[in-house]
Amino acid sequence: MKNIYLLLITATLLSNMACSKKSVTPDTQPTPNPVVNGKDLPAGAVDGVTYINSGTSVIFNLYAPGKKSVAVIGEFNNWQADAKYNMYQTTDGNRWWVQVDNLDPNKEYAYQYLVDGNLKVADPYCEKILDPNNDQYISTDVYPNLKAYPAGQTGNVSVMQANQPVYNWKNSTFTRPDKKNLVVYELHVRDFIATHSYKTLKDTLSYLSNLGVNAIELMPINEFEGNDSWGYNPSFYFAPDKYYGTKNDLKAFIDECHSRGMAVILDMVLNHSFGQSPMVQLYFDQAAQKPLASNPWYNPDPTHPYNVGYQFNHQSAATKYFAKNVMQFWMKQYKIDGYRFDLAKGFTQKNNLNDVAAWGAYDASRVAIWKDYNSYIQSVDANNFYVILENFASDQEEKELADNGMMTWNNLNYAFNESTMGWVGTSGLGRLFFSTHTFTQPDNIVTYMESHDEERLMYKNETFGNTSGANGYTARNLATALKRQEAAAAFLFSAPGPKMIWEFGERGYDISIDNGGRLGDKPPHWEYMNDPLRKNLYNVFAKLIKMKINNPVFTTSTMQYTASATGAVKSTTLTSTGVNVEVIGNFDVNVQSATITFPTTGTYYDYMTGTTINVPTPLYTVSLNPGEYHIYSSAVLK
Repeated sequence: MKNIYLLLITATLLSNMACSKKSVTPDTQPTPNPVVNGKDLPAGAVDGVTYINSGTSVIFNLYAPGKKSVAVIGEFNNWQADAKYNMYQTTDGNRWWVQVDNLDPNKEYAYQYLVDGNLKVADPYCEKILDPNNDQYISTDVYPNLKAYPAGQTGNVSVMQANQPVYNWKNSTFTRPDKKNLVVYELHVRDFIATHSYKTLKDTLSYLSNLGVNAIELMPINEFEGNDSWGYNPSFYFAPDKYYGTKNDLKAFIDECHSRGMAVILDMVLNHSFGQSPMVQLYFDQAAQKPLASNPWYNPDPTHPYNVGYQFNHQSAATKYFAKNVMQFWMKQYKIDGYRFDLAKGFTQKNNLNDVAAWGAYDASRVAIWKDYNSYIQSVDANNFYVILENFASDQEEKELADNGMMTWNNLNYAFNESTMGWVGTSGLGRLFFSTHTFTQPDNIVTYMESHDEERLMYKNETFGNTSGANGYTARNLATALKRQEAAAAFLFSAPGPKMIWEFGERGYDISIDNGGRLGDKPPHWEYMNDPLRKNLYNVFAKLIKMKINNPVFTTSTMQYTASATGAVKSTTLTSTGVNVEVIGNFDVNVQSATITFPTTGTYYDYMTGTTINVPTPLYTVSLNPGEYHIYSSAVLK
């Protein structure tokens, strides 16, 4: 996406302007033929609306090169495109602007842009939109006093207000967890709590802080199409979706997370937009139902096979300008701590529409795009801001991104689920370890067993788990499957590097991802916490997470590891100054014996049970029941 960067606000305008919602940095823009009698923007005017004269006047500013006319219409002019509200075109032909006076700074005004006399669009930079089809289903408990959609209008309309309710941040001393200690909890507001509101989400934070996670990743929360959605169908990038609550509710949630030592990461969708986006609508081929070639931001046709909606062209200056403005906005206005960029591999202009393998091959142009975006993000906030990419490209590409400080998702759903189901022939966990990705450090690879996109491990355990003909042991039994989840978690959290948990995996959530449709509502099943077996899994997750964070052997730069990641009995050896650790687990459905190479002899402490074993020689033979696991350490772990 593209960012247009603003002129610095002069000392004169600073005295008159209300706080401007976005601050931009200069960049080169496409320059059409100069416009005769064009009129350039006043210094300091930002994209969207700029409040001046204590909020009684507004400068409207729309980037729309190649259009013949633009007017602003709204509640301040009875939605009539009078000559007074026709917008000036700048001399470079890129922008349209006009100043509107005599406004009430305490009032919310609805408005749109009327383009070329027939197209009405909302403001791409607005921070609140009204939707004629979906707002009626938002309860007053979630969003009190929501402005009514203006009668007689059509399409989404923008909302502006100079004197908005101010949120007073409480926490100004939050320090983001180091990447090597990061344990991220990915959640969907709609499915995590039945009220789907930030207010209730804030009230449930004790559940997550007791679990020990130190970062929360929210699935997309900027305005998307409809209400009932995963959020990957975005249309407005500066407006939090009202279905989850008010802007200040979101800020209060983030503030409370910081007070509890938890970072907040936003799932950001900048690969594509959907049809409600005014940027899509401004340059759209109705006959072909795709963006025109003249669209400054979007490709007429996607360049990769996993695209949905309309794909951004991230080599376009207009897209880069816009994307950087989006990135900066949430960092500055909401104090968020990181982005997980959806479909990061899609940020390419190399056409691999029908070739998934070629799409994942090393792409120097894609690497350059991400280096540019990462550099920009670090220029805005260099204080350990997280940049996480859903990239899944070649190791060469991901290593180069990691060496540049970015983090990449590491999906081990298949391997872990094969292990928990007891199908050990296909359960290799080698990709759990950073060196198998050719990385030199573990800090930049975020590994997970489940995500929003993957089938739930417990569902498959109970549905497809293996059964032993010899002893009747079955991975499909609830209690057994939950114990096997413990073993998997022991390997996940003991391995070096940041980790991620998907919503409710810590209590053995066993509702299929396809229940009620892949994107459909899923019941949160909070009553699971009344089940001693499921509550025990939550407690085990909490113990393992705290083990990872509080013991340097799992994160220190002096740590070394070896792993036996295939077969029935898997093991990981971690050696460090002061303490050594051996993790052992049998993922078969039958008893198995194995000889494990311990790093030293002597007494070892079992972190999970508190018992000890004596290791007389480095080669130590163990016999493990199916699903049995141990975390042994040469000194007692915190």
